[in-house]
Amino acid sequence: MKVEKMSKRWKPFHGIWLALIMLCFVQCKESSDEDSVVDFDPSKPITVTDFLPKEGGAGSNLILYGDNFGSDRSRVKVVIGGKQAPVINVKNGTMYCTVPQGAFDGDIKISVLDREGEEVARTEAKDVFVYIKKLLSSTLAGQFYEVTNQFEEKEGPFDDCGGFNNINWFSFDPQNPNHMYVMAEGSNARLVDLENEYVSYFRTGLSRVSSMAWRIDGNQDMILPDNHASDTRVAHHIFSRANGFAAPGNPILVNARGVNGVMVHPTNGELYYGGFRANSVFRYDFEEQKVVAAFPSAYSANAIYMVVHPSGDYAYLTNFERHYIMKSEYDYERKTFKNPYPVAGMPGQRGYADGVGTFARIDNPVQGVFVKNPDYEGQGGEQYDYYFCDMGNHAIRKVTPEGRVTTFAGRGNNGTAGYANGDLRAETRFDQPRAIAYDEARECFYIGERGKNKVIRKIARETEDDAISDNEEESTDND
Repeated sequence: MKVEKMSKRWKPFHGIWLALIMLCFVQCKESSDEDSVVDFDPSKPITVTDFLPKEGGAGSNLILYGDNFGSDRSRVKVVIGGKQAPVINVKNGTMYCTVPQGAFDGDIKISVLDREGEEVARTEAKDVFVYIKKLLSSTLAGQFYEVTNQFEEKEGPFDDCGGFNNINWFSFDPQNPNHMYVMAEGSNARLVDLENEYVSYFRTGLSRVSSMAWRIDGNQDMILPDNHASDTRVAHHIFSRANGFAAPGNPILVNARGVNGVMVHPTNGELYYGGFRANSVFRYDFEEQKVVAAFPSAYSANAIYMVVHPSGDYAYLTNFERHYIMKSEYDYERKTFKNPYPVAGMPGQRGYADGVGTFARIDNPVQGVFVKNPDYEGQGGEQYDYYFCDMGNHAIRKVTPEGRVTTFAGRGNNGTAGYANGDLRAETRFDQPRAIAYDEARECFYIGERGKNKVIRKIARETEDDAISDNEEESTDND
């Protein structure tokens, strides 16, 4: 998925150039008098000679050059790809407008209207505007309940499966890219069938499952931790693919309490986990069947969630209570992860701020996912960005290989919590997002929310089938 490549080919200075033109329009309008107004001449044709830029997405600035447009923007109509474009200003041979959403075909048509709104002249640009599809959010599965006591969970198709309570973690079956498992703390686990667009229950028999992982052997069995509060009970259970992951799972005979995050090294296969009250992250070796402390944890009474890089070279560990993300590099000789260090956020300092490394501020981070970025190809070195759920800030944030933290989606319309779909920054609003997965086959993200929304959201490039108007019907503030 070309997540950050929507308009790379349009050089940055073009935006500055267009802004200067817009400023010029405004200044010219303010300084002009009635004698400078040029009316449309019905005895002459209207023409389009050029436009800039040649490509862009919805909301992009567009300058049209030609002749005989007139100077009354209320009597000029611009249609791009079958969608009417807002006209900002017009002065006979130059017109400024913005690209409408869904202008996929890119043909540009200009009409001049009479005082009754009837078309009296029309022309069409010779060239086609290249419309670059934007990333938009939508609702994949589940129902939003405005009245919370009407909430229900049930099996069914995406549009009739009720809501999702206490979502905490998403994981794809490594042998079936159409099956995504939803772990929910203290609630029903669910299986989301993306091919058949159906949601069913997944029975674990465990009291509280906060995350999940997969073995790397031939069967690639499922590993689920039971996040209980006893020092004398096992925490990890293996659910066998051979019997359809049916409960009960086979216990790994190591006692642990308060296990939130787990991960398996993708090459060597050992299991890592942390305990809420423990001061260490532990390593379990399946062959030797024993557990050792891999490295110390800086704080106790903390939920630590773990995501290993696809290469296995390092892992990111999110500290939920302390509001920061750590990086732990892998020692291939010793076959273990090493002491971690902060890469995003400052330990103990919650907040909201984009920035580099410890200058960024985050609030209760949970699940993250590594996504390959095609813009890095050919540069060598790291190829992945890391997207994570910033639950307390109701946003999806991104960490680049250099450690720069930016906001990818959420907090639309200068808000925080809410339920709204559409443009990722201008409109989209989440309520306590905790789970995230990236669907490589479909090139899209899935987001699970813990707050009032209780649905699974989707982030993907817009298509001609997108019902953009649904955003207005669904938009609900939870502030």
